[in-house]
Amino acid sequence: MGPSSLRHWEKNLLTISDEVYVQPEPLGVVLIIGAWNYPWAVTLQPLVGAIAAATKSIIKPSEVSSHSAKVMEEFLPQYLDKDLYPVLTGGVAETQEPLKQRFDHIFYTGSSTVGKLVMGAAARHLTPVTLELGGKSPCYIDKNCDISIACRRITWGKFVNCGQTCIAPDYILCEPCIQSRVIEEIAKNIKEFYTDNPKTFEDYGRIINQRHFKRVMALMEGSTVAVGGDSDESQCYIVMKEEIFGPLLPIITVSGVDEAIQFINDREKPLVVYVFSHNIKLIKRVIAETSSGALLANDCLVHFTVSALPFGGVGNSGMGSYHGRHSFDQLSHMRSCLIKQLSMEGVNSMRYPPHTAKKLSWHSPFSSAKWSLLFWSTPAPLLTSSCAVSSRTVLL
Repeated sequence: MGPSSLRHWEKNLLTISDEVYVQPEPLGVVLIIGAWNYPWAVTLQPLVGAIAAATKSIIKPSEVSSHSAKVMEEFLPQYLDKDLYPVLTGGVAETQEPLKQRFDHIFYTGSSTVGKLVMGAAARHLTPVTLELGGKSPCYIDKNCDISIACRRITWGKFVNCGQTCIAPDYILCEPCIQSRVIEEIAKNIKEFYTDNPKTFEDYGRIINQRHFKRVMALMEGSTVAVGGDSDESQCYIVMKEEIFGPLLPIITVSGVDEAIQFINDREKPLVVYVFSHNIKLIKRVIAETSSGALLANDCLVHFTVSALPFGGVGNSGMGSYHGRHSFDQLSHMRSCLIKQLSMEGVNSMRYPPHTAKKLSWHSPFSSAKWSLLFWSTPAPLLTSSCAVSSRTVLL
Protein backbone atom coordinates (compact mmCIF):
# COMPACT_ATOMS: atom_id res chain seq x y z
CA MET A 1 0.00 0.00 0.00
CA GLY A 2 1.31 3.44 -0.89
CA PRO A 3 1.28 6.46 1.41
CA SER A 4 -2.03 7.64 -0.04
CA SER A 5 -3.67 4.54 1.47
CA LEU A 6 -2.59 5.42 5.00
CA ARG A 7 -5.05 6.99 7.41
CA HIS A 8 -3.48 9.15 10.07
CA TRP A 9 -5.11 9.43 13.46
CA GLU A 10 -5.16 11.78 16.40
CA LYS A 11 -2.17 11.54 18.73
CA ASN A 12 -1.97 11.85 22.49
CA LEU A 13 0.70 13.50 24.64
CA LEU A 14 2.74 10.31 24.80
CA THR A 15 2.88 9.98 21.01
CA ILE A 16 2.95 13.66 20.00
CA SER A 17 6.28 13.33 18.22
CA ASP A 18 5.58 9.89 16.73
CA GLU A 19 3.95 8.65 13.56
CA VAL A 20 0.54 7.11 14.22
CA TYR A 21 -1.52 5.65 11.41
CA VAL A 22 -3.63 2.76 10.13
CA GLN A 23 -2.37 0.91 7.08
CA PRO A 24 -4.86 -1.27 5.16
CA GLU A 25 -3.41 -4.64 4.21
CA PRO A 26 -4.75 -7.37 1.92
CA LEU A 27 -6.48 -10.07 3.93
CA GLY A 28 -5.18 -12.89 1.76
CA VAL A 29 -7.81 -15.03 0.03
CA VAL A 30 -11.56 -14.41 0.27
CA LEU A 31 -14.39 -16.71 -0.80
CA ILE A 32 -17.31 -14.77 -2.33
CA ILE A 33 -20.57 -16.73 -2.47
CA GLY A 34 -23.18 -14.84 -4.48
CA ALA A 35 -26.98 -15.01 -4.49
CA TRP A 36 -29.40 -15.78 -7.29
CA ASN A 37 -31.84 -12.88 -7.05
CA TYR A 38 -29.36 -10.18 -8.14
CA PRO A 39 -26.51 -12.39 -9.30
CA TRP A 40 -24.35 -9.63 -10.77
CA ALA A 41 -24.72 -6.93 -8.13
CA VAL A 42 -24.25 -9.10 -5.04
CA THR A 43 -21.38 -11.08 -6.56
CA LEU A 44 -19.38 -8.45 -8.39
CA GLN A 45 -19.68 -5.61 -5.86
CA PRO A 46 -17.80 -7.59 -3.18
CA LEU A 47 -15.34 -8.62 -5.89
CA VAL A 48 -14.67 -4.96 -6.71
CA GLY A 49 -13.89 -4.36 -3.04
CA ALA A 50 -11.58 -7.37 -2.97
CA ILE A 51 -9.71 -6.20 -6.06
CA ALA A 52 -9.35 -2.70 -4.58
CA ALA A 53 -7.98 -4.24 -1.38
CA ALA A 54 -5.53 -6.42 -3.38
CA THR A 55 -7.22 -9.47 -1.85
CA LYS A 56 -7.36 -12.65 -3.92
CA SER A 57 -10.85 -14.08 -4.40
CA ILE A 58 -12.63 -17.25 -5.35
CA ILE A 59 -15.97 -16.35 -6.91
CA LYS A 60 -18.87 -18.76 -6.43
CA PRO A 61 -21.99 -17.50 -8.23
CA SER A 62 -25.32 -19.07 -7.35
CA GLU A 63 -26.20 -22.14 -9.38
CA VAL A 64 -29.89 -21.19 -9.19
CA SER A 65 -29.39 -18.30 -11.64
CA SER A 66 -27.57 -20.72 -13.93
CA HIS A 67 -27.28 -18.52 -17.02
CA SER A 68 -25.61 -15.72 -15.09
CA ALA A 69 -23.23 -18.22 -13.48
CA LYS A 70 -22.28 -19.56 -16.90
CA VAL A 71 -21.58 -16.09 -18.24
CA MET A 72 -19.37 -15.29 -15.23
CA GLU A 73 -17.51 -18.56 -15.67
CA GLU A 74 -16.90 -17.82 -19.34
CA PHE A 75 -16.12 -14.11 -19.33
CA LEU A 76 -14.52 -13.17 -15.99
CA PRO A 77 -11.32 -15.14 -16.81
CA GLN A 78 -11.02 -13.08 -19.99
CA TYR A 79 -10.71 -9.86 -17.98
CA LEU A 80 -9.24 -10.96 -14.66
CA ASP A 81 -6.28 -13.17 -13.80
CA LYS A 82 -7.88 -16.59 -13.51
CA ASP A 83 -5.29 -17.68 -10.93
CA LEU A 84 -6.07 -14.71 -8.65
CA TYR A 85 -9.83 -14.62 -9.29
CA PRO A 86 -11.05 -18.09 -10.30
CA VAL A 87 -14.76 -18.75 -10.80
CA LEU A 88 -16.21 -21.86 -9.18
CA THR A 89 -19.58 -23.11 -10.48
CA GLY A 90 -21.83 -25.91 -9.36
CA GLY A 91 -24.46 -26.68 -6.78
CA VAL A 92 -24.57 -27.43 -3.07
CA ALA A 93 -21.73 -29.97 -3.18
CA GLU A 94 -19.45 -27.57 -5.04
CA THR A 95 -20.19 -24.90 -2.44
CA GLN A 96 -19.62 -27.20 0.52
CA GLU A 97 -16.20 -28.29 -0.68
CA PRO A 98 -14.47 -24.88 -0.53
CA LEU A 99 -16.12 -24.25 2.85
CA LYS A 100 -13.96 -27.09 4.19
CA GLN A 101 -10.87 -25.11 3.25
CA ARG A 102 -9.25 -22.28 5.15
CA PHE A 103 -9.86 -18.75 3.88
CA ASP A 104 -8.95 -15.36 5.25
CA HIS A 105 -12.53 -14.12 4.83
CA ILE A 106 -15.85 -15.47 3.56
CA PHE A 107 -18.42 -13.15 2.01
CA TYR A 108 -21.86 -14.75 1.70
CA THR A 109 -25.13 -13.33 0.40
CA GLY A 110 -28.28 -15.40 0.85
CA SER A 111 -30.63 -16.82 3.46
CA SER A 112 -30.17 -16.85 7.22
CA THR A 113 -30.44 -20.65 7.22
CA VAL A 114 -27.47 -21.10 4.89
CA GLY A 115 -25.71 -18.18 6.57
CA LYS A 116 -25.56 -20.21 9.80
CA LEU A 117 -23.95 -23.10 7.93
CA VAL A 118 -21.39 -20.78 6.34
CA MET A 119 -20.56 -19.23 9.70
CA GLY A 120 -20.23 -22.68 11.28
CA ALA A 121 -17.82 -23.79 8.58
CA ALA A 122 -15.81 -20.57 8.91
CA ALA A 123 -15.60 -20.96 12.70
CA ARG A 124 -13.53 -24.13 12.33
CA HIS A 125 -10.69 -22.00 10.97
CA LEU A 126 -11.50 -18.79 12.89
CA THR A 127 -12.30 -17.22 9.53
CA PRO A 128 -14.14 -13.88 9.71
CA VAL A 129 -17.35 -13.61 7.70
CA THR A 130 -19.53 -11.02 6.07
CA LEU A 131 -23.11 -12.32 5.97
CA GLU A 132 -25.57 -10.38 3.84
CA LEU A 133 -28.82 -12.07 4.75
CA GLY A 134 -32.46 -11.01 4.63
CA GLY A 135 -35.37 -10.89 7.00
CA LYS A 136 -38.86 -9.52 7.08
CA SER A 137 -38.48 -5.80 6.42
CA PRO A 138 -41.50 -3.92 7.82
CA CYS A 139 -43.09 -0.86 6.29
CA TYR A 140 -45.02 1.47 8.60
CA ILE A 141 -47.40 3.98 7.00
CA ASP A 142 -48.41 6.95 9.14
CA LYS A 143 -52.09 7.74 8.62
CA ASN A 144 -51.29 11.43 8.17
CA CYS A 145 -48.78 11.01 5.34
CA ASP A 146 -49.47 11.29 1.61
CA ILE A 147 -50.87 7.77 1.26
CA SER A 148 -51.05 7.93 -2.53
CA ILE A 149 -47.32 8.62 -2.93
CA ALA A 150 -46.39 6.21 -0.14
CA CYS A 151 -48.31 3.33 -1.75
CA ARG A 152 -46.89 4.12 -5.18
CA ARG A 153 -43.34 3.82 -3.89
CA ILE A 154 -44.15 0.74 -1.82
CA THR A 155 -45.75 -0.98 -4.82
CA TRP A 156 -42.64 -0.34 -6.89
CA GLY A 157 -40.30 -1.49 -4.12
CA LYS A 158 -42.27 -4.66 -3.45
CA PHE A 159 -42.88 -5.95 -6.95
CA VAL A 160 -39.66 -5.04 -8.75
CA ASN A 161 -37.99 -8.33 -9.69
CA CYS A 162 -41.26 -10.07 -8.77
CA GLY A 163 -40.62 -9.36 -5.09
CA GLN A 164 -37.35 -11.33 -5.07
CA THR A 165 -35.36 -8.59 -3.37
CA CYS A 166 -33.78 -8.96 0.08
CA ILE A 167 -34.70 -5.35 0.95
CA ALA A 168 -38.21 -5.44 -0.49
CA PRO A 169 -40.97 -4.29 1.91
CA ASP A 170 -42.09 -7.57 3.44
CA TYR A 171 -45.29 -6.42 5.12
CA ILE A 172 -47.21 -3.19 5.76
CA LEU A 173 -48.16 -1.89 9.21
CA CYS A 174 -50.93 0.71 9.27
CA GLU A 175 -53.96 1.78 11.27
CA PRO A 176 -57.35 0.23 10.40
CA CYS A 177 -58.72 3.58 9.29
CA ILE A 178 -56.41 3.68 6.25
CA GLN A 179 -56.25 -0.04 5.40
CA SER A 180 -58.88 0.13 2.67
CA ARG A 181 -57.21 3.17 1.16
CA VAL A 182 -53.84 1.42 1.16
CA ILE A 183 -55.30 -1.62 -0.63
CA GLU A 184 -57.06 0.63 -3.13
CA GLU A 185 -53.90 2.60 -3.91
CA ILE A 186 -51.73 -0.50 -4.27
CA ALA A 187 -54.29 -2.08 -6.61
CA LYS A 188 -54.33 1.10 -8.69
CA ASN A 189 -50.55 1.17 -8.91
CA ILE A 190 -50.31 -2.50 -9.86
CA LYS A 191 -52.64 -1.84 -12.77
CA GLU A 192 -50.70 1.28 -13.79
CA PHE A 193 -47.29 -0.42 -13.58
CA TYR A 194 -48.16 -3.84 -14.97
CA THR A 195 -51.46 -3.37 -16.89
CA ASP A 196 -54.69 -5.34 -16.36
CA ASN A 197 -52.86 -8.52 -17.30
CA PRO A 198 -49.39 -8.67 -15.69
CA LYS A 199 -49.01 -12.24 -16.93
CA THR A 200 -48.50 -11.04 -20.48
CA PHE A 201 -46.63 -7.84 -19.57
CA GLU A 202 -42.90 -8.05 -20.23
CA ASP A 203 -41.96 -5.72 -17.36
CA TYR A 204 -43.38 -8.05 -14.73
CA GLY A 205 -40.91 -10.75 -13.65
CA ARG A 206 -41.17 -14.41 -12.77
CA ILE A 207 -40.25 -16.51 -9.77
CA ILE A 208 -36.77 -17.98 -10.28
CA ASN A 209 -37.85 -21.64 -10.43
CA GLN A 210 -40.68 -24.02 -9.57
CA ARG A 211 -39.28 -24.92 -6.16
CA HIS A 212 -39.48 -21.30 -5.08
CA PHE A 213 -42.83 -20.95 -6.85
CA LYS A 214 -44.30 -23.71 -4.68
CA ARG A 215 -42.71 -22.22 -1.56
CA VAL A 216 -44.32 -18.85 -2.21
CA MET A 217 -47.68 -20.38 -3.12
CA ALA A 218 -47.70 -22.28 0.17
CA LEU A 219 -47.47 -18.94 1.98
CA MET A 220 -50.85 -17.97 0.55
CA GLU A 221 -52.71 -20.89 2.09
CA GLY A 222 -55.36 -19.83 4.57
CA SER A 223 -55.08 -16.15 3.63
CA THR A 224 -57.67 -13.76 2.26
CA VAL A 225 -56.42 -12.33 -1.01
CA ALA A 226 -57.21 -8.63 -1.29
CA VAL A 227 -55.58 -7.96 -4.67
CA GLY A 228 -54.53 -10.45 -7.36
CA GLY A 229 -53.91 -14.06 -6.41
CA ASP A 230 -53.73 -15.58 -9.89
CA SER A 231 -50.93 -18.04 -10.62
CA ASP A 232 -49.54 -20.26 -13.37
CA GLU A 233 -47.04 -22.88 -12.26
CA SER A 234 -45.86 -23.63 -15.79
CA GLN A 235 -44.64 -20.03 -16.06
CA CYS A 236 -43.72 -19.57 -12.38
CA TYR A 237 -46.17 -16.67 -12.40
CA ILE A 238 -47.80 -15.28 -9.24
CA VAL A 239 -49.58 -12.01 -8.55
CA MET A 240 -49.56 -10.34 -5.16
CA LYS A 241 -50.20 -11.23 -1.58
CA GLU A 242 -48.02 -12.02 1.41
CA GLU A 243 -44.22 -12.57 2.36
CA ILE A 244 -40.59 -12.11 1.47
CA PHE A 245 -38.90 -13.15 -1.79
CA GLY A 246 -42.13 -13.20 -3.73
CA PRO A 247 -44.92 -10.88 -4.86
CA LEU A 248 -46.93 -11.30 -1.66
CA LEU A 249 -47.60 -8.29 0.54
CA PRO A 250 -49.54 -8.72 3.80
CA ILE A 251 -51.17 -5.71 5.44
CA ILE A 252 -51.28 -5.85 9.24
CA THR A 253 -53.28 -3.32 11.23
CA VAL A 254 -51.88 -1.69 14.36
CA SER A 255 -53.26 1.00 16.64
CA GLY A 256 -50.45 3.43 15.86
CA VAL A 257 -46.70 3.91 15.92
CA ASP A 258 -46.41 2.52 19.47
CA GLU A 259 -47.81 -0.86 18.46
CA ALA A 260 -45.90 -0.80 15.18
CA ILE A 261 -42.60 -0.37 17.03
CA GLN A 262 -43.54 -3.16 19.45
CA PHE A 263 -44.52 -5.43 16.54
CA ILE A 264 -41.15 -4.84 14.87
CA ASN A 265 -39.17 -5.32 18.08
CA ASP A 266 -40.95 -8.59 18.90
CA ARG A 267 -39.33 -10.13 15.79
CA GLU A 268 -35.85 -10.68 14.42
CA LYS A 269 -33.95 -7.55 13.41
CA PRO A 270 -34.71 -6.86 9.74
CA LEU A 271 -32.38 -5.79 6.96
CA VAL A 272 -34.26 -2.51 6.64
CA VAL A 273 -37.14 -0.69 8.32
CA TYR A 274 -39.32 1.52 6.12
CA VAL A 275 -41.43 4.34 7.49
CA PHE A 276 -43.64 6.76 5.59
CA SER A 277 -44.53 9.98 7.37
CA HIS A 278 -44.37 13.77 7.10
CA ASN A 279 -43.57 13.87 10.82
CA ILE A 280 -39.79 13.96 11.30
CA LYS A 281 -40.20 13.38 15.04
CA LEU A 282 -42.10 10.17 14.33
CA ILE A 283 -39.37 9.05 11.90
CA LYS A 284 -36.63 9.82 14.43
CA ARG A 285 -38.56 7.90 17.07
CA VAL A 286 -38.69 4.80 14.85
CA ILE A 287 -34.94 5.20 14.28
CA ALA A 288 -34.30 5.48 18.02
CA GLU A 289 -36.58 2.66 19.18
CA THR A 290 -35.97 -0.06 16.57
CA SER A 291 -32.89 -1.81 15.23
CA SER A 292 -32.22 -2.87 11.64
CA GLY A 293 -29.47 -2.96 9.06
CA ALA A 294 -30.78 0.32 7.65
CA LEU A 295 -33.75 2.65 7.92
CA LEU A 296 -35.29 4.37 4.92
CA ALA A 297 -38.01 6.98 5.29
CA ASN A 298 -40.50 7.81 2.54
CA ASP A 299 -39.11 5.53 -0.16
CA CYS A 300 -38.02 1.95 -0.82
CA LEU A 301 -34.78 0.27 -1.94
CA VAL A 302 -32.93 3.45 -2.95
CA HIS A 303 -30.53 3.44 0.02
CA PHE A 304 -28.87 0.50 -1.76
CA THR A 305 -27.73 2.91 -4.49
CA VAL A 306 -25.81 5.23 -2.13
CA SER A 307 -22.26 3.90 -2.12
CA ALA A 308 -21.29 6.17 0.81
CA LEU A 309 -23.72 4.26 3.07
CA PRO A 310 -22.61 0.89 4.45
CA PHE A 311 -24.99 -1.84 3.32
CA GLY A 312 -25.47 -4.76 5.66
CA GLY A 313 -27.62 -6.35 8.32
CA VAL A 314 -27.65 -6.76 12.08
CA GLY A 315 -28.55 -9.79 14.15
CA ASN A 316 -30.52 -12.30 12.10
CA SER A 317 -30.27 -10.11 8.98
CA GLY A 318 -26.49 -10.42 8.83
CA MET A 319 -23.17 -8.96 9.91
CA GLY A 320 -20.58 -6.77 8.25
CA SER A 321 -21.23 -4.26 5.49
CA TYR A 322 -20.01 -3.20 2.07
CA HIS A 323 -20.51 -0.75 -0.85
CA GLY A 324 -18.02 1.88 -1.91
CA ARG A 325 -15.22 2.46 0.58
CA HIS A 326 -16.93 0.07 2.99
CA SER A 327 -16.21 -2.86 0.62
CA PHE A 328 -12.52 -1.99 0.72
CA ASP A 329 -12.56 -1.72 4.51
CA GLN A 330 -14.44 -4.99 4.94
CA LEU A 331 -11.96 -6.95 2.83
CA SER A 332 -8.81 -5.35 4.25
CA HIS A 333 -6.98 -5.78 7.52
CA MET A 334 -6.69 -2.39 9.20
CA ARG A 335 -3.23 -2.61 10.72
CA SER A 336 -2.44 -0.19 13.54
CA CYS A 337 1.04 1.32 13.20
CA LEU A 338 3.00 3.51 15.60
CA ILE A 339 6.57 4.53 14.86
CA LYS A 340 8.51 5.97 17.78
CA GLN A 341 12.05 7.34 17.91
CA LEU A 342 14.82 5.92 20.08
CA SER A 343 15.16 9.27 21.81
CA MET A 344 13.41 11.44 24.43
CA GLU A 345 13.82 8.62 26.95
CA GLY A 346 13.49 11.09 29.80
CA VAL A 347 9.79 11.46 29.03
CA ASN A 348 9.38 7.69 29.22
CA SER A 349 11.06 7.35 32.60
CA MET A 350 7.78 8.08 34.37
CA ARG A 351 6.37 4.76 33.20
CA TYR A 352 9.25 2.61 34.48
CA PRO A 353 9.39 1.14 38.02
CA PRO A 354 9.94 1.96 40.79
CA HIS A 355 6.72 4.02 40.96
CA THR A 356 7.78 6.72 43.39
CA ALA A 357 5.61 9.55 44.68
CA LYS A 358 7.53 11.92 42.41
CA LYS A 359 6.74 9.84 39.34
CA LEU A 360 3.08 9.60 40.28
CA SER A 361 2.97 13.40 40.54
CA TRP A 362 4.20 13.51 36.93
CA HIS A 363 1.38 11.16 36.07
CA SER A 364 -1.39 13.73 36.58
CA PRO A 365 -1.05 15.41 33.14
CA PHE A 366 -1.36 11.97 31.54
CA SER A 367 -4.19 10.67 33.71
CA SER A 368 -6.35 9.21 30.96
CA ALA A 369 -7.82 5.79 31.60
CA LYS A 370 -5.60 4.13 28.99
CA TRP A 371 -2.38 5.62 30.42
CA SER A 372 -3.43 4.73 33.96
CA LEU A 373 -3.73 1.09 32.92
CA LEU A 374 0.04 1.05 32.48
CA PHE A 375 0.34 1.68 36.21
CA TRP A 376 -2.54 -0.55 37.31
CA SER A 377 -1.11 -3.50 35.40
CA THR A 378 1.83 -3.46 37.82
CA PRO A 379 1.37 -5.99 40.67
CA ALA A 380 -0.27 -4.40 43.72
CA PRO A 381 2.52 -5.19 46.24
CA LEU A 382 5.05 -3.23 44.17
CA LEU A 383 2.79 -0.20 43.98
CA THR A 384 1.90 -0.20 47.66
CA SER A 385 5.52 -0.58 48.70
CA SER A 386 6.58 2.45 46.64
CA CYS A 387 3.91 4.94 47.57
CA ALA A 388 0.58 5.39 49.28
CA VAL A 389 -2.01 4.05 46.84
CA SER A 390 -5.36 2.83 48.04
CA SER A 391 -6.21 -0.84 47.49
CA ARG A 392 -9.37 0.26 45.70
CA THR A 393 -7.34 2.18 43.13
CA VAL A 394 -5.07 -0.81 42.53
CA LEU A 395 -8.01 -3.15 42.08
CA LEU A 396 -9.50 -0.92 39.41
